[in-house]
Amino acid sequence: MSSQTLDFVNESGISSVEKPRAIPITVAAGDGIGPEIMAAVLSILTAAGAHLDAEFVEVGEQVYLRGNTSGIPKEAWDSIARTRVMLKAPITTPQGGGYKSLNVTMRKTLGLYANVRPCRTYKPVVETQHPDMDVVIVRENEEDLYAGIEHRQTQDVAQCLKLITRRGSERIARYAFEYARKQGRRKVTCMVKDNIMKVTDGLFHKVFDEIAQEYPEIEAKSQIVDFGMANFVHRPSDYDVVLLPNLYGDILSDIAAQMTGSVGLGGSVNIGSGGAIFEAIHGSAPDLPADVANPSGLLLAGVEMLRHLGRGAVAAKVMNAWLSALEDGIHTRDIAGQHTVEHAGTRRFTEAVIERLGCRPEKLTAVDEPTVSAGAEEEPAAIAIEVRSLAREEKVLAGVDVFVDWDGIAPDELAIRLQAAAGTLFELKMITNRGVKVWPNGREETLCTDHWRCRFEADGRKNEDVADLLLKLANSGIEFIKTEHLYRFNGKPGYSLGQGQ
Repeated sequence: MSSQTLDFVNESGISSVEKPRAIPITVAAGDGIGPEIMAAVLSILTAAGAHLDAEFVEVGEQVYLRGNTSGIPKEAWDSIARTRVMLKAPITTPQGGGYKSLNVTMRKTLGLYANVRPCRTYKPVVETQHPDMDVVIVRENEEDLYAGIEHRQTQDVAQCLKLITRRGSERIARYAFEYARKQGRRKVTCMVKDNIMKVTDGLFHKVFDEIAQEYPEIEAKSQIVDFGMANFVHRPSDYDVVLLPNLYGDILSDIAAQMTGSVGLGGSVNIGSGGAIFEAIHGSAPDLPADVANPSGLLLAGVEMLRHLGRGAVAAKVMNAWLSALEDGIHTRDIAGQHTVEHAGTRRFTEAVIERLGCRPEKLTAVDEPTVSAGAEEEPAAIAIEVRSLAREEKVLAGVDVFVDWDGIAPDELAIRLQAAAGTLFELKMITNRGVKVWPNGREETLCTDHWRCRFEADGRKNEDVADLLLKLANSGIEFIKTEHLYRFNGKPGYSLGQGQ
């Protein structure tokens, strides 16, 4: 690990402005095009007077290949713990199994629960089919199917657990509304699929509605995610801030970035209790030739980093210079079109931005510097979130879903075996296969596999009663593979109901 202070010095070797205190950050140059675009971004930030104390660490491909399955060595973790801010270029994960996602590992380990991706178009200088797009995607970053809890349960069936928590939902919803308030945004739209996943997505939606009541000046809307994404692609101008659980947010943020004209224009912020990571959304593109890559995505992430650190004036300076370069038609290959005046490589584009520091665009909307009282320092743009404590609900065991591995195809036969084994301890209420009820009153047309959910219900039972039921099933030769307890919370079922219930 090495350290370097990034500062702007004029030709005489004397600082052109009174230097603010140096802010420590962790820098990872990444793989593929990463080192090239990181060098470009750091040179622009240096020329703009960012004055950052950069600690350089190695993460990614070479760390993986040295036997570290996470791709992150101890010295990188130590640096992030000190600085709490990382500027990270894209990394390459080696092909084959045994390598954990570096990005997911860092987000979860550091508690970076919010992924924020501003996505806007730059008409008329960058060609796009969506000229009026200016949205921010706020994606929950830790939960949902990305918990990565998966099991193969039978010869035919594998499962992935979808985990949504009240605390996680409140934290990300509150962040979305606080972000909207701080940035002067007018609307927050929540996209879920709670017409199908009524318990998990239903919880996310419920918490969103609760938090929205605390922000009456901001319009709050919810949409079913399939309609929402389709409408987003058709009419992005309908949206301002969009809040989504992890998987949907991953999908929509990539769609939105591409709609701006190029994924090379996309910057990303991962932020939470353990600090913040700023990165481009694109990959490492190891096969791309030298001096071709567009550094804009990482540069825009760097702009967000400066705002986060309380360097809003420098951020505005960099942003206006970048906009001016685009406006003057200096474009990298990925965004070249009818408004291109000069086809620029990475180095030339970087020079063009530096040459325009202090300029403001005329066609594109310029960014104003924050207003700060004389002698005062800017306030960091970080958003602090507190999650409220709620009264515990009464939790009562109402039964158990027992998942059974059984090769038969006749649900009636399985029901007879289950009822005989269970006796009077619990009542067998239904059997489903792949979520479709097949007993009682199932249909012959329903395709059944070897994975059966068998619902037993009884009020007033305890955990030891469930254990007794499982012992009876085991002694009868019934192979159960997992169980899910059924609970009522304040009298309301905390589980999905089967057909006919």
